[in-house]
Amino acid sequence: MSDPDVVLISGGSRRIGAAIARALHEAGMRVGIHYHRSRDEAEALCEELNARRADSARALPADLARAQSAGELVASALRAFGRLDAVVNNAALFFPSPFGQIEPAGLEALFAVNTFAPLLLSQAAAPHLRSERASIVNIGDIHAHRPLPSHSAYCASKAALLSLTRSLAAALAPRVRVNAVAPGAILWPEGGGDPGARRRIIDDTLLGRLGRPEDVAATVLFLLRDAPFVTGQVIDVDGGRGLRGPHPPP
Repeated sequence: MSDPDVVLISGGSRRIGAAIARALHEAGMRVGIHYHRSRDEAEALCEELNARRADSARALPADLARAQSAGELVASALRAFGRLDAVVNNAALFFPSPFGQIEPAGLEALFAVNTFAPLLLSQAAAPHLRSERASIVNIGDIHAHRPLPSHSAYCASKAALLSLTRSLAAALAPRVRVNAVAPGAILWPEGGGDPGARRRIIDDTLLGRLGRPEDVAATVLFLLRDAPFVTGQVIDVDGGRGLRGPHPPP
C-alpha cells in the first residue's frame, strides 16, 4: 500500500483553512498546515490531528507576502513528508479599498498574498506533484466576478486568481489538475460588522442561511479526490447568492 497523499494548505490554521485541513485529514491524507502569524492555532490543530493519526500533520511557517517564501514553504513540506501530491491555496488578505483611497502598499499586499503567492506556490510545487491524483485547488471568492464597490482591489486580486486557475490548468495539463472554489457567505469577516448588512446578505442567499466552512472543505475534498476528469473549473459554494446582486459585506 502506498503512503497517504500529502496536501499543503496555505492559511490552514484557522477558519476555512482549518476546516479544509480537518476534512482532508479525515479522508486519510497527511496535511502540511501553513501559517504566518497564527502559530498557536496551527500547532494546536496539528496536535489534534496527530493525536488521531501519528505524524500526519505538520505546522509550516511562512510569510507569503515575500515572494521567495513560496519556494521555501514547498521545500519545508517536502522535508516534512518526503512527497507532495496537492496544494490548496487558501491564504488570503481581506480589507476594504474604496476607490479614491487606494494606497499602493495595500494594493501590493492584496495581490502579493491573494494572487502572486498562489502562482508562486503552484510553480514551486508543480515539479513535485507526480502522483496520479496531483491537483491544485485555489480558494477564490464569488465577488471575483460580482465585485464589491468598496473592495475593488481585493475583488481584482481574486478575479486574477480565477483567471490564473484556468491558465494553470492549461499549462499543467495533463499531469496536474487545477480548479478553484469560490465561497459566498460562509464566515463573517473578523470584527463582526453591521447586523443589518449581514441580514441582507442572508436574505439574498437562495438557501436562506449562512454556509459553513465544512461546505467549502467538502468541495475541496471532492476536487482533490473524486473529480479526476475536472480541471480548469470554478465551483461557487454560495447557497445560490451569486444569482442575486452584490451587497457590501458587513
